[in-house]
Amino acid sequence: MLKTRDLTLHYGHSRILNGIDLQASTGEITCVMGMNGVGKTSLIRAICGRHPRSGGEVELDGETLGVLPAHALAQKGMALVPQGREIFPLLTVRENMETAFACLSKGEHEVPEAMFELFPVLKEMQNRRGGDLSGGQQQQLAIARALITRPKLLLLDEPTEGIQPNIIQQIGEVIKMLRDEGKMAIVLVEQYFDFAYTLADRFFVMRRGEVTMSGTKDDLSREVLLESVSV
Repeated sequence: MLKTRDLTLHYGHSRILNGIDLQASTGEITCVMGMNGVGKTSLIRAICGRHPRSGGEVELDGETLGVLPAHALAQKGMALVPQGREIFPLLTVRENMETAFACLSKGEHEVPEAMFELFPVLKEMQNRRGGDLSGGQQQQLAIARALITRPKLLLLDEPTEGIQPNIIQQIGEVIKMLRDEGKMAIVLVEQYFDFAYTLADRFFVMRRGEVTMSGTKDDLSREVLLESVSV
């Protein structure tokens, strides 16, 4: 579903990503791991068009994509759950979800009941302002907003950051269910090792803007992975 080839990214004169090759398949969870500051979030931003890549190729569902803005890539089937969630604090929960309609045709402008089945708290709070929700509730809202766009590729950037343990477990169950439905590729950037290792089918380990290790869970033991992302 997703392939990057020799992807590079600069912030000003600083080269942040150095020739990243990555693959993520439909029906799998691909986890990007590494310590803080190695370029994981920058990679996600380059893939989804939030920061234009400097070089290399991004391919989605067999189509090689130009250097397109984020809204154009969203219309092609990419959805991002960003680090920090980026909920609109003064909009209601339902209005936050409806912002996803910008990626859809007019005939698809509805909030599917399935979103409330995945995250029942959102149904209870749909008329509450986004800024009044807890961090865990906002994260559930951010995931639901992304799913409303019917993505082929779901990008999750640190979904457990600042979230209470019971909500982390719920989010993990939702991610597994989405994987098992086999309708999308999922790329997960995650610092919480046990959460990432439990969920992922394939791993890419980054260090200093490069992929230094990759493989499936069969290829890479827990011990090898843990050592690779430790100081």
